[in-house]
Amino acid sequence: MKVLKIVLIALVLCSVSVLSLGCFFNSDSELESEQKVATVQRGDLSVEITASGNLSLSLMEDLAFDMPGAQEITVAEVLVEEGDSVEEGQVLATLDTSEWADMLTNLELSLIQAEISLKNAELSLAQAEDEFVTLVTGDIVYSSNYDDDEIDILELRVELAEAQLEDAQEALDEAQQKSPEITAPFNGFITSVNVEGGDEVLSGTVAVTIADPDKFEADILVSELDIASVELGGTASVEVDALDITVPAEVTHISPTATIQSSVVNYTVRVELEPLDTLIEQQQAAMPDMTSGELPEPIQQAIDEGQMTQEEAEAMMEQMEQQMQQAQAEQQAVIENIQLREGLTVTVSIVTAEATDALLVPNGAILTRGPQNYVQVMSSDGTIEDRTITTGISDWQYTEVTDGLSEGEQVLIPEGATTAETTTQQGGFPGGMMFRTGGPP
Repeated sequence: MKVLKIVLIALVLCSVSVLSLGCFFNSDSELESEQKVATVQRGDLSVEITASGNLSLSLMEDLAFDMPGAQEITVAEVLVEEGDSVEEGQVLATLDTSEWADMLTNLELSLIQAEISLKNAELSLAQAEDEFVTLVTGDIVYSSNYDDDEIDILELRVELAEAQLEDAQEALDEAQQKSPEITAPFNGFITSVNVEGGDEVLSGTVAVTIADPDKFEADILVSELDIASVELGGTASVEVDALDITVPAEVTHISPTATIQSSVVNYTVRVELEPLDTLIEQQQAAMPDMTSGELPEPIQQAIDEGQMTQEEAEAMMEQMEQQMQQAQAEQQAVIENIQLREGLTVTVSIVTAEATDALLVPNGAILTRGPQNYVQVMSSDGTIEDRTITTGISDWQYTEVTDGLSEGEQVLIPEGATTAETTTQQGGFPGGMMFRTGGPP
């Protein structure tokens, strides 16, 4: 699977190579082999941190019975078993409905009692205020039977009754929004069942646990030297060793605390895998466009040089299109039959640096002289020039050149030469995985 894109591109290259068109990276492979010459070309480069881990389900939810105001409740029926696939909204378990009805009745009575208590408190306050007599004589106001403390107490009783009424209404509203049934919040499967019909359990007891079978994550340990280059939302890929597939992923968590073992400091980093459906979409996007009507550059060059006719080129393109469609169908069938499982061993690669459309040279071509990097550039007349360059990021095979070289120039790879250390030390992962580009095409 992970070499599909490479195989498809190779169909084009190998078809043309029989016509002596050469390959993309060098125009004269024999010369390159003899003299170890590499052509400076543009390409994409990525530097990665790689570590092993295990798959785990990323979306799991414990579903519990919740009966407001009740300590113990009775389970009426459990409708699923461990391992069952369920759909969103499906009923998984139910409570004794008679107990549920009694609970609602008690809450309704509590609300009525709170309303009565408020009316009584308001009435007591009104009666107390009516008993006060106020006499006005000239500029002097006389009050009789007026007790400030009693009025304050009655006003507090009204406020308390209002609060109790509000609480009773909220409790009833909350209960009416709940249900004696536990339903699946999403499509998934049951990972555990903790109760049986007839069990007496405490309110809040987890009845079943559900998981989404399409959402997985993996944790890896990243060293203290590399953790600064890892960012939330960063790009990653997860190679599932047993299934021989690579799935795109995203960094979703970086532990703020360290894990220290034998004085080695690491940090836990979590990546979440994209759904397998995205693999099919990416495979389709990776397919060369055969409907544009334009011939690939090597084939068009072969026609221009008289090495093949237009009819031969069109026949070749038709054959290649059929081969790619067949390969795509086979790949889609394989992906649809893949089943990820919790616990599978995976290799996680987190991209820490990327360069797009960068000038690239093989690492072996870069030499050092003191603090400077340089390459040996071979001109068209065969003369050799030592040229100082400025480098960017590097992986296990290529280094980005940011200054000192131009596209198309040729550099020597001296046999036995000491190559420059890579500018970025996180360490690329040698493998050219499905969703990783590492150098020129």
